[in-house]
Amino acid sequence: MQKQDNPDRYLSFVGIEGDKNSQELIALLRRHIDDPGKNNAFWEKFKEKLARVGQPDVNGGRCLDELFLVHSYINNIRELFEEYEDLEALELLEQVERESC
Repeated sequence: MQKQDNPDRYLSFVGIEGDKNSQELIALLRRHIDDPGKNNAFWEKFKEKLARVGQPDVNGGRCLDELFLVHSYINNIRELFEEYEDLEALELLEQVERESC
């Protein structure tokens, strides 16, 4: 039987707050990519994708969510957090990757 204090996504998603954690992770990411001194063309495109979260009518029928974007761009996100030594964000990123990706 799975212990609730150590959820295992391969057994069940019970006890894993993937959506909540990915939304919190995006908020931590926005602290960096919304800063004009840290932004670039890649993150501008990423913000365009974020603007389409939950809006399939403006995304060719696909309904994006934050967890999908984190999963799709996890290495880029990790690199940014490492560059700015954002330990809080890296810790949450590791948790999201371990539990949900």
